[in-house]
Amino acid sequence: MKRILTINPNTTEKITQLVAKHLREAVSKDIEIVSATGAFGSPYISSEASYTVAGHAALDCLEKNKQCDAVLLACFGDPGLFALREASDVPVVGLAEASMQEAAERPGWFSIVTGGRRWQPMLERLARELGFAPKLASIRPIALTGGQVMEAPEAAVGLLAAECRAARERDGAGAVILGGAGLAGLAERVAQASGVAVIDSVAAGARRAEALARSGKAHYSRLSPEIES
Repeated sequence: MKRILTINPNTTEKITQLVAKHLREAVSKDIEIVSATGAFGSPYISSEASYTVAGHAALDCLEKNKQCDAVLLACFGDPGLFALREASDVPVVGLAEASMQEAAERPGWFSIVTGGRRWQPMLERLARELGFAPKLASIRPIALTGGQVMEAPEAAVGLLAAECRAARERDGAGAVILGGAGLAGLAERVAQASGVAVIDSVAAGARRAEALARSGKAHYSRLSPEIES
C-alpha cells in the first residue's frame, strides 16, 4: 500500500478532515491518506504573513511524518513548496501546482477562481514561479475567504459560478480551476451552475500525488516544464 502524506499548513482541523475525505474519494483503494495539521500559524491562510508562517508549519509537519511515498501540500497557494521539496526524500506536490499542471495540459488558457481577495497577487507570483503564467488568463477571487466558503458553501456557489462565467466570457478561459482546500467538493455544483469546465484543486492534487506515490521517484519534476502560450 502506498501512503500519501497530506499537509494542511493552517491550524484548522476541520479543513484537514474535509480535504482527507475528498482525497480518499479521489484516490485508489490501495492508497492510504495520512493527514497532518499545522501546529502553529493561522486558522486560514489568506495573507502574505500567514503564507510565510504556513511554510514553516508545513516543514514542521513533514519532519514529524516522514514515512510516506509522496507529499501533498493541501493549501491552494503551496506555501513552502520548494523548501518541502528540498527537505523531503519523496516527491512533493501542491494543490495549486497540480491543478495548474492539469489545466495547462488542456487546450487554450485557464483561469483560477478562489476565495479571498489577497490571493490574487500571491497566485500570480506562484504561476510565474512554476512556469504556468503563459497559460493563465486570469485570477478571479471572491470576497469570501476559503474558510468562510467552507462554513457556508450554499452562500458561495453562486458567487463562484459567476466568476467562472466571467472567466470564460471576459477572459477567454477554456477551463477554470476552483482553488482552495476549503472549496473541496464544490466543483461539480459550480460547474453545473456556471456551464463552465471546472477543475477541483483537491481532486487534481489527489491524482497527481497518487501518480507520484506510484512512480518510486525521489523527487518530482513536471512532465511539461515549458508551457507554450
